[in-house]
Amino acid sequence: MSGLNLFNTTCGVTEVSPRLAEAEADVQDLVEGHMQTMLGVRFLASEYSTGPVHGGRIDSLGIDENGAPVIVEYKRGTDAGVINQGLFYMAWLLDHLETFRHLVRDRLGVHAAAQVLWSAPRLICVAGDFTRYDIHAVREHRHAIDLVRYRYFGSDYVGLETVASFPGRAAVPKTGSRSRGTAKVQRIVTAAGAMAELATAVDEALLGLGEDLAKVSNQTYTAYRRMQNYACLVPPKKAKLLVYLKADPATVDLVPGFARDVTGLGHHGTGDLELTLQTERDLERAADYFRQSYALA
Repeated sequence: MSGLNLFNTTCGVTEVSPRLAEAEADVQDLVEGHMQTMLGVRFLASEYSTGPVHGGRIDSLGIDENGAPVIVEYKRGTDAGVINQGLFYMAWLLDHLETFRHLVRDRLGVHAAAQVLWSAPRLICVAGDFTRYDIHAVREHRHAIDLVRYRYFGSDYVGLETVASFPGRAAVPKTGSRSRGTAKVQRIVTAAGAMAELATAVDEALLGLGEDLAKVSNQTYTAYRRMQNYACLVPPKKAKLLVYLKADPATVDLVPGFARDVTGLGHHGTGDLELTLQTERDLERAADYFRQSYALA
């Protein structure tokens, strides 16, 4: 379970007593208005019709920072049907790839539509609470599912807390030993030659920070995420690895040749803090930067 993340939706002073929303639509409107900040997902559509045959409306459709399609379903309180409802829409989505791609093209452009990551579709359920049966169901299902509990604090703050997160059976499992690398990592480290062992060690360090992590690879980088990316590992060059982190560069020690602020600079992956790793010693120095980014995701 991740910590509670508070988001200030205005500029007022918060009350301390948590409460539920008056209506489900209030939660949906709030999250859709701040979806990228709260969930790391770019908003595409609200109440999206799945057509007369399927006969449904997806609460929110989006695409995450790695290009993966995202369905978001909301419930005001605790509702045993929220996961099944979301999976019902997931089945429709995976049967209508071109429909979704056209939606991305219309909203975000041709380039974004060409980069849709179909290997890692996600379902995010936002509700007042979840049962132990919900949490068990998330662990058993093959799709990537996040259960997110919300609370209002006064009229100006909302808190989001990840209750359970499963990366999906198609995603990469956490490595239990140094011999269990993924096909993607093996391709990366083989191409890097001398960087092979270091890349494997970085992978293990990033995955070892918690039980609530998912790992997603696309054409240009491998992302390590909780609700949002906290680190991105770029395929290694001949003598170095580049890791981009969520940590704010203004809050860390920027060491020349090791850590730099890349805010506003184009690069693969997400995050404005770039680490250059060349040795195991660099990986040791990176540990605190990794932990700080993990805490923010």
